[in-house]
Amino acid sequence: PGYRRHCLLAGERGAGPVAATEGRERSGEPRLHHGAVVSTRHRCPPARSAVPPSPAAMAPMGIRLSPLGMAVFCLLGLGVLYHLYSGFLAGRFAFFMLSEPAAGGPETPRGSAPAGSVDLRELLAVSVLAAVRGGEEVKRVREGNVLNAKAKGKTREGAEEQLTSGDLLSNRRMFYLLKGAFPAVQINSEEHVDKADQEAVSWDRSIPEDIKQKIQPKEVPAESVTVWIDPLDATQEYTEDLRQYVTTMVCVAVNGKPVIGVIHKPFSAYTAWAMVDGGSNVKARSSYNEKTPRIIVSRSHAGKVEQVARQTFGNKTVIIPAGGAGYKVLALLDVAEKNQEEADVYIHVTYIKKWDICAGNAVLRALGGHMTTLTGEEISYTGSDGNEGGLIASINMNHKALIEKLPDLEKTSHK
Repeated sequence: PGYRRHCLLAGERGAGPVAATEGRERSGEPRLHHGAVVSTRHRCPPARSAVPPSPAAMAPMGIRLSPLGMAVFCLLGLGVLYHLYSGFLAGRFAFFMLSEPAAGGPETPRGSAPAGSVDLRELLAVSVLAAVRGGEEVKRVREGNVLNAKAKGKTREGAEEQLTSGDLLSNRRMFYLLKGAFPAVQINSEEHVDKADQEAVSWDRSIPEDIKQKIQPKEVPAESVTVWIDPLDATQEYTEDLRQYVTTMVCVAVNGKPVIGVIHKPFSAYTAWAMVDGGSNVKARSSYNEKTPRIIVSRSHAGKVEQVARQTFGNKTVIIPAGGAGYKVLALLDVAEKNQEEADVYIHVTYIKKWDICAGNAVLRALGGHMTTLTGEEISYTGSDGNEGGLIASINMNHKALIEKLPDLEKTSHK
């Protein structure tokens, strides 16, 4: 106790006597303190200073940090902290902007697909809306009798193709609605899109309840998606005021396979939609006649199919001439429409554009049906916009057997 008290007293008086004996401590010699010999084995602990040691004093033995070096080191450290903190703030700001709707603006759902991907459920919802919005233009033009019809060319069979204001206005509305909602997705349309006619058509990102109940979110890479739109199917019939045949259609293909189909009838406000491995708001009929099927075909070449069909299935086979590929696909389904005819098989024997058939193909696939070329090959919705091999479509029937019964139709498709 006396020794500890002595040390404390020495610390209070200063470190002078202790410092004076440092040389003796290093040599192992005893040191004198107030005339007494003090063994270095009982060295007093150094007095604690109220001033913290400098960074240079804390440096490892043999290394001394200059003031300039310390300044550079501190600046680098501050720079790293600044970048980390600014990145954190930017992330929080972006999250806030995505999570909270702008004043007066639509709310963005937190479940939206990340950049570079597309939620097929959302794409289905906006496809339905696009078909309906396009249909509004089609109906308005027809009822206002302001078609402004003109020839835009001829088909391979020599028939004149018509172009109306309904085609153009519907196309503009549908294209820019889809493009605004999904700018990274490729969109193929029957009509040319003029940037001068661009209009801002927004989607509030809401999903109808019937789609929410039947379809789960499903994300796919945006680059794998191709959208095919037909802003006015059955234009010829449209000019003739045969309104029951007219449809607007949207199809979504993933890696060339049709997975979403929307067929909308503007003049009756009926909309059929379906998603492969998802759900639909339409279904197949309860029965179909395979022995003597009712075959629905294009009005322009009904005679070509009729001869072969009756040779194959007998004279009782019924041929139904109709306009529009969308209308013909609906004829195979359970559609409660007053002016909708019913058929068992849909056959087309000439060249046809993919935007005419993609939506119907997707709907049939979703319901377990088939649409193939006349030789049974699946139709790919990538590459060119035309299908050379004709088509045959059926549901709840032996599709392969149908193809085998109609081998001669494949030759007709290339004429």
